[in-house]
Amino acid sequence: MATLTNAPALRRKARRERLRTLGFLSPWLVGFTVFFGYPLLATVYFSFMHYNQIEAPTFVGLRNWRYVLEQMPLFGPALWNTLWLVVVMVALRVVFGLGIGLLVTKIKSGVGFFRTAFYLPYLAPPVAATVAFVFLLNPGTGPVNDILGNIGIHAPNWFNDPAWAKPSLVLLSLWGIGDLMVIFMAALLDVPKEQYEAAELDGAGALHKFRYVTWPSITPIVMFAVVTGVVQTMQYYTQALVAGKLASGVSVGPGSVIQPGYPDHSTLTVPQLVYSLGFQNFNTGAACVLSLVLFAIAMAVTTLLMRKRAGLLSAED
Repeated sequence: MATLTNAPALRRKARRERLRTLGFLSPWLVGFTVFFGYPLLATVYFSFMHYNQIEAPTFVGLRNWRYVLEQMPLFGPALWNTLWLVVVMVALRVVFGLGIGLLVTKIKSGVGFFRTAFYLPYLAPPVAATVAFVFLLNPGTGPVNDILGNIGIHAPNWFNDPAWAKPSLVLLSLWGIGDLMVIFMAALLDVPKEQYEAAELDGAGALHKFRYVTWPSITPIVMFAVVTGVVQTMQYYTQALVAGKLASGVSVGPGSVIQPGYPDHSTLTVPQLVYSLGFQNFNTGAACVLSLVLFAIAMAVTTLLMRKRAGLLSAED
């Protein structure tokens, strides 16, 4: 009988707890809805519409999807360039960032100077860093080719050569490796020293200590660096666009349209193609299709990496 009497009070208490929980979650819910949920639904909606941002959208079914996946000649090169950058750039950035982090943690004197020297390039604005790199690697007037020529090395054309344009962008990303260096430094310094001492007592060398002590401890950080790197590289836009524009030598004035991808579409990425379609050609439907394809690929790669990580943890347990 007492339980029946207290039932309304218990329901009111549970309702208050749910409202309190929603109150604490409301900033995240509002942000998720405004900045992710609504844009995603709008992108799906406009992918089935013909919309030029002036006239009212009209339903065209799968016409935009067929155009992007079957008829657009630049979709293949842009997707290939983006995936190439994801594989090569992310892998090299993780390896290089980990190597710099290991190096800095082993330095006994002047560690503050080296930390600052390696981190400062990351603070350079992307446009300014790209402009500087294009100048340094200019095949005609850049100092890098002059130095290589003086020591007898045939210097490439860097951003002016389709075979070297993407590797040049990778070099630019490695120059600004300070963010990953700091993350890996924190992870490396957090590895218990007792484990290193126990490994030394067992006769382990530097390679074995890294493999059996350091690597298992920093694996979650490596996975974090890989996943965030994949997501960021899938959105690679500014550096490739600026490098292609500067290397082409084309003077761009007010109202002119920049055709991305110089040279020979070797630096064209999917985000550049999205911008070109949506804001230069006013083909919003096709741009939305490209955005959804890019989102699906990023989600698939991220899910695969997370499942791989979960499988490794299960195997260790």
